Amino acid sequence: MRRLNPGLLLLLFISLYAEEKVEELHAMVGSDVELSCVHPDGSHFDLTDLFVYWQIDNQSRVVAYHLPKGPTALHVDDLYKNRAHLSQDRMKQGDFSLNLQNVTPQDTQEFTCLVFRESMEFRRDLKVVVRLHVAANFSTPIISRDGPSAPGQEVTFTCMSTNGYPKPNLYWINKTDESLIDETLQNNTVYLNNRGLYNVVSILRIPWMPSVDVSCWVENVVLHQNLTSVSQADNSTGNNDKITKNPQEADKQNTNVLLILLAVLLVVAGAVSSWACRSRCPRRSYAGPRHVEQELQDHA
Repeated sequence: MRRLNPGLLLLLFISLYAEEKVEELHAMVGSDVELSCVHPDGSHFDLTDLFVYWQIDNQSRVVAYHLPKGPTALHVDDLYKNRAHLSQDRMKQGDFSLNLQNVTPQDTQEFTCLVFRESMEFRRDLKVVVRLHVAANFSTPIISRDGPSAPGQEVTFTCMSTNGYPKPNLYWINKTDESLIDETLQNNTVYLNNRGLYNVVSILRIPWMPSVDVSCWVENVVLHQNLTSVSQADNSTGNNDKITKNPQEADKQNTNVLLILLAVLLVVAGAVSSWACRSRCPRRSYAGPRHVEQELQDHA
């Protein structure tokens, strides 16, 4: 870590006294966020008179700063280079807010804004503390089931949810009576993935029952969010009211139904045509066998 220059160290040590009210701020991973630090007077400020300093947790970790002279990025912590910015135009109006880009889980910190003025003999003119809470949505839980469907056996359910932040709470619910399943029956594993986000896997082992319906709840406290999925174990009570058929057999049945409908339509069409003919075609009366014979001879 780079050594801070004497001027920055002086500002740091001066800032260590007096507790200030902490402002709470929430941001999603990957978003941009503004940490507010505005002078209540809102008057015009001379940049050559200002010393502005953003730090983390009263530590010697510099997020961003402004000095009347000299570079303003030399002592910035590597985590915040090219991500944390101050606006000179806004600082002239007493707005020393920090713009933080591409928020990461590591930004879950307490940020302190300090403003000093040379004309005030470097007395602190403003101090604002912002506590940043970073969060990311977990994926919808996926439940899988393993184990035999027989009395006296054990059934295993596995629930997985990924890419969330911060660490979640996970619960199993018995949907039959909406009761919370004993935590001693489950084994939860929470770990950081290569994105710095959390994955959670929970394994639930319960005795086999003729019918069981469980749900897995993943709670993100920061987002006040609950995600849930439901899984139903096999029912071996002999209830076969709902049977999933082979797609090919279903296609054959659909084809047979269509053929039957087509045949019915043809019969109806024939009946309609016959009725129309009887109502429109010229009618002949039967004149006896001699007349019919004579007609045949005439045609011949």
